[in-house]
Amino acid sequence: MASNKTAQLKKIRDEIWNLGDSSLYKYRKQNKYFPVIGEGDHNAKIIFIGEAPGQKEAETGKPFCGAAGKILDELIEFIGLKRGDVYITNVVKDRPPNNRDPNQVEIDLYSPFLERQIEIIQPEVIATLGRFSTKFILEKFDMPEKNQSITLLHGKVLDAIAKYGPIKIVPLYHPAVALYNANSRKVLEEDFNILRESA
Repeated sequence: MASNKTAQLKKIRDEIWNLGDSSLYKYRKQNKYFPVIGEGDHNAKIIFIGEAPGQKEAETGKPFCGAAGKILDELIEFIGLKRGDVYITNVVKDRPPNNRDPNQVEIDLYSPFLERQIEIIQPEVIATLGRFSTKFILEKFDMPEKNQSITLLHGKVLDAIAKYGPIKIVPLYHPAVALYNANSRKVLEEDFNILRESA
């Protein structure tokens, strides 16, 4: 089963590598960036979903490999897991210029790849990192909480139905918040404990 999943995920990777229709593809080529497809266990119980790659990620092709990624790694270890035990990806797979938010055209173009990744990996839990990915996933699953803010939703366990069965969605603050506000680290640790109990 795992090798079949790997083959399906490689197909997604190849499609994104050659996504010439995207304006971000041109930006990627101009800057010699990589697309950031996702990495981790193809049978992961937990998928972490961020917004879009930053500069460090686009330079390496690895999701969450900069300062915020270091905090994410520490939080994953805090709940007794390793980075390799989970799967980490983003809604949009190429870096938008100047770290701006992805626009609707970009979301519409890239999000079907994320939806396929979820269906292939079939996680038990989707952990959304930050306001942007939380809004996207809650809208995708048509959740009643889809218009609520991350401030209200963080650390809550929401029940949803995927094509392959019931799942849990756990909205989390983006780990970057801990870079700017030391108190946020404690909140993130509390929320990750809730994530551990839900998996």
